[in-house]
Amino acid sequence: MMNGRIHSVETCGTVDGPGLRYVIFMQGCLLRCKYCHNPDTWNRSKGKEVTAEELFTDISSYLPFFQASGGGVTVSGGEPLLQIDFLIELFTTLKKNGIHTTLDSCGGCFSSSPYYIEKLDKLMQVTDLVLLDLKHIDKEAHQALTGMTNQHILQFARYLDTRQVPVWIRHVLVPTISDEDQALQQLAVFIKKLSNVEKIEVLPYHKLGIYKWEELGIPYPLEGIEPPTADRIENAERILNSL
Repeated sequence: MMNGRIHSVETCGTVDGPGLRYVIFMQGCLLRCKYCHNPDTWNRSKGKEVTAEELFTDISSYLPFFQASGGGVTVSGGEPLLQIDFLIELFTTLKKNGIHTTLDSCGGCFSSSPYYIEKLDKLMQVTDLVLLDLKHIDKEAHQALTGMTNQHILQFARYLDTRQVPVWIRHVLVPTISDEDQALQQLAVFIKKLSNVEKIEVLPYHKLGIYKWEELGIPYPLEGIEPPTADRIENAERILNSL
């Protein structure tokens, strides 16, 4: 059995895919998003080591709740694709037992190398849904926001389209950063080119994770920025779903 490194689990998630969900937060992330509410998942050497079998044993005790609600298991992070071999093993076990699988990822470690694509293909064969975080359509703005450009992330979106993996697009709306109409329109144009998108979700920026930055001794980079207004949220939803 392969070991994975996780940060924590949530046994009754309601916002990370359809139905009630067992949500696993994996340890490790390459991005450094300025609004991250889980900066304690960044360090790949932290967290708790578990096997896929151990997780499945715990998941099994919640199956009646998942099955009654049309839910399942979501793996989030951090960036779960950093532990792709572990995910393949876990999702394979889940699918053998008829459990719906969801991957929550921004594709921040996507690579077009044949070796990586081979592994990703194996994972997608046992993945029912991908929650794809598209943080900004502009390359420079994306780098300023996350520490990385977005070319490989957009490649990941196109890869999912070619494999016809069902996708829910997620966009975190941050005032002055990712809520400009022009950028939203450009993002809508990109999304429209994808044939596998089932849903587009606008996630309003919030400040609930600031205390974690303080506990880690990291200066919070969005100090003074408030959550978006209801009007701006509705505006983003209208633009992203307009084409």
